[in-house]
Parts: sequence; structure tokens; C-alpha cells
Amino acid sequence: MPTKKAKPKKKITTAKKTTTKKSAPKKKAEVVVEKEEKITASQEVPTEKPEVETTAEDKEKPEVETIAEPKVKVAIPPTITVRDFADRLKMTVPEVITALMNNGIMASINEEVDYDTAALLAEELGFKAEKEINEEDITKEKGVRKQLQEEFAEADESDLKNRPPVVAVMGHVDHGKTKLLDAIRETNIIDTEAGGITQKIGAYQVKEKGRQITFIDTPGHEAFAAMRERGAKVTDIAILVVAADDGVKPQTKEAIKHIKKAGVPMIVAINKIDKPEADPERVKKELADNQVMPEEWGGDTVCVAVSAKQKTNINELLDMILLVAEMENLKANPKASAIGTVIESDKNPKRGVEATILVQNGTLKQSDVITVGSVYGKIKAMENCLGKRINHAKPATPVRILGLESVPEVGDILFAEESIDKARQKVARLKKFSHPVALKAESKDKKGKIKKLNIILKADTQGSLEAVMESLVKIKSDEVQPAVISYGVGKITESDIMMATSSLALVVSFNTSVTSVAQRMAEDGNIEIKSYDVIYNLIDEIKKRLEDMLEPEVIRTDLGKLEILAVFRTEPGKMIVGGKVLSKHLENNTLVQVLRGKKDEQEEMGTGKITSLQTNKVEVKKVKQGEEAGIMFEGDVRIKVGDILETWREEVKKKIL
Repeated sequence: MPTKKAKPKKKITTAKKTTTKKSAPKKKAEVVVEKEEKITASQEVPTEKPEVETTAEDKEKPEVETIAEPKVKVAIPPTITVRDFADRLKMTVPEVITALMNNGIMASINEEVDYDTAALLAEELGFKAEKEINEEDITKEKGVRKQLQEEFAEADESDLKNRPPVVAVMGHVDHGKTKLLDAIRETNIIDTEAGGITQKIGAYQVKEKGRQITFIDTPGHEAFAAMRERGAKVTDIAILVVAADDGVKPQTKEAIKHIKKAGVPMIVAINKIDKPEADPERVKKELADNQVMPEEWGGDTVCVAVSAKQKTNINELLDMILLVAEMENLKANPKASAIGTVIESDKNPKRGVEATILVQNGTLKQSDVITVGSVYGKIKAMENCLGKRINHAKPATPVRILGLESVPEVGDILFAEESIDKARQKVARLKKFSHPVALKAESKDKKGKIKKLNIILKADTQGSLEAVMESLVKIKSDEVQPAVISYGVGKITESDIMMATSSLALVVSFNTSVTSVAQRMAEDGNIEIKSYDVIYNLIDEIKKRLEDMLEPEVIRTDLGKLEILAVFRTEPGKMIVGGKVLSKHLENNTLVQVLRGKKDEQEEMGTGKITSLQTNKVEVKKVKQGEEAGIMFEGDVRIKVGDILETWREEVKKKIL
């Protein structure tokens, strides 16, 4: 908890309209603070229904007049009690508890909520949430967003240039996301060279009215979860695709949550308006029910009715993207050292390691020395989204690079470095704290063969976290691997449980606890939480679960062969036959392969099982070589005199790590 709390200036709205002060046009909304005047008890606030009651403490504050009602910033730590959260928002505890309940979270005055939950709620209540960062919280590397802010603050104003917006498209799987992206590509591709329309990488650029727009062609959850986890605000605008004939679905609601958590503007594309059953107004109502209020209903969310199939209103959608981008005033410094984020990565058998990078600041050049997460290298070649070789990439440009020593993770941050030695030293430091990415890389190389146990890990200290991760990395198998999809220092919170629900993960805590709200969520959602204070017990449990995922080992022991001398009875699915044991011995309840034909030309006719074994009409367990036996054979093969039955026994043995 901070020792000193920021006192946000009160934003007061009226039920009728907001009065703003006229002034010369400004680039961004500003807060104008007049000379300090004490608000006395006799003064009335010019509002009918204030959102926040004026307290005695508030009356001591200077009066604030807003030009465009800017959001008040509120700093929120990784976890915060409901009481402290209410204090920071200058709201009453019952108001905050009610707002939490409206979002499906039951929490009492002294219970804690995590940052993601508090930030989303603060945004809904009209505040701008900012993460409160301690030195202890910085364990891997400085977040790219923070570094960008620092570089912008230090940069000469003349060096900051307008850049293209970066857009991610999200929505339900059947609502036309891919079709919309295809329609945008086909009608507005930047290059018209032969073969240029072919998509080469997971991002591309289009041109509308002479201005570029960058689209990230990647699943929305990756864009807003994996990348945001590393501090990278990859996208500037999100397009939410909703089918006009289907409306808001569970995945749509999930996408809305991700967009709100990312804190980026949203444009809704109401798709499939060409269908007879299309009902855009119903879609707008369902959006409003999910706290996404369309502009025409008095909200701030732009909705565009489109048909990706017929390419209707595609340019109108692009115009709205440019309008929102203009309001966001997106800038970058092309003269700075390059910073970017990995959009996708792989290992090409012919070309080696490839990574698609979205450059976010500076200019990335061929032959730059770079670090990307815990790998480094020198750029040998660069290609744009059409596969054309280029020698530099400016901000908001997607580019595919060659030259890294190993495959980086999606969401890893790229930094241009001064020299290969400094890059090597930086990576060596980072690897000490790095997540065991080798697990994911290995699963890529053996597609479909390695089963993963998803784990969400929390520990009391960074040292504990490192110790557990190092132990997990040592668990080696060609069939199964632990996959730590999220980790951190601190208590297990609501966001951990939500991630576990969506990824079917096991939640593991080491020397730390679970917030009461998260505990209830886990119980309601049948999410298992395992807590340990001894590292060996934790590792033993993970090994046991991985062993349960292993395919059992089947051990085959070859037995004797039986030459068929007589067929006594034939029924559907079973036969009684007799013969002579040619080698070794026969056993009851063993498997059989039926062979037919001459010795050198035998053909496999099919398999079955011996379910009864007799000699001299007496049931036995074993018949030796040279003796005659009668058997009950179960199987679909019709055995004939002269066939050879090859028998064996199988034992199923559980594998251990």
C-alpha cells in the first residue's frame, strides 16, 4: 500500500448536460485549475444528481473546471481491499461493493480484489486506472509501455511523428472475423504488385485515403492477454465483430472484457447485414446490456453495419478507424532505438528462426543487434507483410526478421542494442528470471505429441518463484511437460482463477495464500488450487499428475504357435478349433494373429483372442510344445484347417518420470 494517496479532483456531472469552458482548440483535453478558492457550505454545486457526494474534506479542495471531462487517474496496487479501493475512488464502501456485485464479484469491506478487477471497475466508474509499481514488482524487464512513455517524455517534440494505428479484430468464431479481414485485404491492400495480396505474415497494412492502418491478424486473446502480460500495449484500437443475425455470444462477452482490460478504444462491426434475419438494433441492445453503449444511444462506442461477404461499408469502417486514431493522437519517435513486440515466431527448416515483429518505437534496421526476451541476435534479413525484402521498418510497421539464435515467445519485447556483447550480457541476466519457455518451444517442434499440464503459479518471493520454476524445467519427457502459463509473486487472485477457467489449468501456490474472493470463485467453478510450503511436495505432485497423463507402456511377450488341425464349431464372433503346439507354449487369455498360406508367403488374416484353453477336454492355463490343444477363439476371422495361430501376451505398465 502506498504511504501517500493521490487525491483525484472531483468530476461532477449533471443529469441534463455538462457545461464546458470555451477556449482555443487544444490537441488534448486539459484540466484547468483556477486560483484556489474555498468552497463554503453556502455555495451550491451546480448539479442535480452528482455522481459523488460532496464531503467536508472535498469542500477544502480547489474548484475544478473541465474542458472535456478528462478521466481522473487512480493508482491501483496489485491487490487492494475494498475499503482502500473506495478511499482512492473517493466513493463510499457500499457504492463500491454494489458495483462489484453488478460485475458478479461478491466481496466484503476487508476483502481484497486484484488489479485487473479493480482497474476494470474503476474504468466503468469513470476513472483512468494506472498500475502502482514497486521495485519488487519488476522481476523480468521494464514494461515496454513504461519505456515508451519515458522515451516520449525525453524526446524532442519535433522528433515525435504521427504513426499508423494498430488494430486487432476480435469476436465470436462464427461471426465473420476472418471474412472481414479478407474483405479489408482484398479491397485495400497497400501493394498492387503481382502476388502482393498473399498474406505472408500474421500482420499486414492497408491504405485508406492515403493513410496506413496496421492490422494484427492474431487471436484476440493472444493480443490482449499474453502480450499485455509483458507490459506491451500492442494494439491501439479493437474491432469487435458481432453477427447481425446472431447477436452477443459468450465469446463476444469475453472479448469485451479483454478489450476493456487493455484500455483501448472499441469499434463494433455489426457484420452479416446482408442476411434476411439480420437485426442490427437487437445487437445494439445486447451490447448496451453488456456495458457497450452505441453512440446513437448516447454512448461512446462507434458501431458500423457491414457485410464482409458483399464488402458493404468496408471503407466506412476504415474511415471510422482513422477518425478514432486521429482522436488518440498516436505518435512515435522514428529516430529512437527500436522497440517492438513479437507477433508470431517459428523455426523454418530452410531459413532458420523467423519472428514477426511489430515495431512500436524507433526504426528497426537490417544488421541491428537485438534482444528479444531471453534470446539475441543480429538481423540478417527483413521482409514486409508481402514478403518483400526491406532494409528498415518504422513505427507501427509489421516486419518479419531472420537472425535470432532461437525461437522467441509471442509477446516477447524486442530492443535494439548497442553491441552483440551488451546483448549477450543482457540476455544472460534475463535468463535468470525467465519463464521456462523451452517447454513451449519443444511442444512446437513435436506438434500434437507432447501433452501439457497447464499451471498457474504464485509464490511468496521472487526467489521462491525461481526455485520452483527451475525444478519444473528439470522434469523431462518426450510425452508430457509442465507448462507454466502464468506466474507471479503474491496471492492467488480472481484473475488467476479466470485464467485457470479458460485454460483448464491447475492453480499452484507456494508459501502464499488465496484471496477469499478468488477462493469462492474457484469453488464455484470447480477450479483446483494446490498449496505447498515444501518444494519437494509441490514437484512430486506435478510429477504424479504428469505421470497420470502418460500413455501406459505395453510390453509384448511372444508365446507359442498353434497349427490348426480341425474346426469343431463356428458361431458369430467365435470358433472352437483344435491343433498342435509347434513352439514354446500356449497360454489362456492371450492374443492371436491368424496366418494363412505357405511358410514363406504367409498372409495376416486378422487378430483375436484365446478365451478358453483345453487339453483332453480339461480346462488348463498352459499347453506345452508338441501337445495338442483345443481353444475357444474370439474374433472376426474365420479360421481354416492349416492356418497358423501366432500367440502373444501383452502387459500394460504405468510409466514413471
